[in-house]
Amino acid sequence: MNLPTWLWLDRDQWRSQTATASVPGVSITATATPRSVTWSMGDGSTVKCRDAGTPFPPGGDSEAASPDCGHTYRQSSQGQTNNTYPVTATVHWTVRWSGARQGGTLPGLTTTSTASFAVAESQALNNAPG
Repeated sequence: MNLPTWLWLDRDQWRSQTATASVPGVSITATATPRSVTWSMGDGSTVKCRDAGTPFPPGGDSEAASPDCGHTYRQSSQGQTNNTYPVTATVHWTVRWSGARQGGTLPGLTTTSTASFAVAESQALNNAPG
């Protein structure tokens, strides 16, 4: 608790996705592009990030905050269901489509993934002589 938590998604998946559907005489192509991700942290906090976030580097400083997408828990997850915080990442997409001499944008499309974070409490003890 009180240590920064880095939030990120797989950068290989943070890219535009394109699909085409066809019936005789008509094809429609849609391209979905991720524009942001909103993290619901399970402790009542939400974090909105503009991109996939930066992965925590191997051997990185555990007290360093993420440069672009992070959260600091202020309370232990003790007492929560399974002693963890339920965390949800919701990716917001812009979807553009075209075909049959038309086109447009589909609003409000999202995908969601969930995980659980266990947050422990640590305390420093000072055993200085009195």
